[in-house]
Amino acid sequence: MVDHGSLVATTVTVQETDLLILAEHEVHAPAHDLIVTCRSQIEGYIRRHPLFASSLIPLPADNLAPAIIQKMLEAGRTAKVGPMAAVAGAIAEFVGLGLLKNGLTREVMVENGGDIFLLRSQECLISIFAGESPLSNHIGLCIGPEKMPLGICTSSGSIGHSLSFGQADSVTVVAADTALADTAATRLGNELKTDADMAHTLEVAQTITGLRGVVVVKNETLGAWGEVELVRI
Repeated sequence: MVDHGSLVATTVTVQETDLLILAEHEVHAPAHDLIVTCRSQIEGYIRRHPLFASSLIPLPADNLAPAIIQKMLEAGRTAKVGPMAAVAGAIAEFVGLGLLKNGLTREVMVENGGDIFLLRSQECLISIFAGESPLSNHIGLCIGPEKMPLGICTSSGSIGHSLSFGQADSVTVVAADTALADTAATRLGNELKTDADMAHTLEVAQTITGLRGVVVVKNETLGAWGEVELVRI
């Protein structure tokens, strides 16, 4: 959850993609067009390369693919997971950057199923939802404007429909690349099955190039690494 501040909220849904966008103005029409564009690129690539949709392991680079596909492939290779683990973060960033590049807003937040692309001119507080954990919505990340734009993505093995082989209540990753934050959250969520895996999970986080910080919650246990400022809510 991100404080709206003075920004205007817009909800845009295209098939499975359901975005909450905060911008300086209502942006439904251009955001809808951006979603259709990136979805058509992803769906078209899957028709030509079906393994892209189903692989749980990294796939080789494809320099002829659309930019969003190349980003997803790279994020999967960096985090050592399949490229579709990046899809929510990649779409959030694609839409956010599109709105910025088209001059439709100077500040933006795009949230896609808990994965966020963020660019604000002020400090932001982001609360962490961790399912049934007693820490859920009682801790948050404080992020200064000098650290944006960035991606904040969360994976869980106890809530939601995303595939996870672990049992973390939440793994929240901060990175400059939202697609990478998304794949890294999936990878780290797979690593944590019990409270005893916390140290191991944070050690793995340090091996993934490009991450700025990680917050992991399992029951009453919290672990953090990197450039994260935790606050009580």
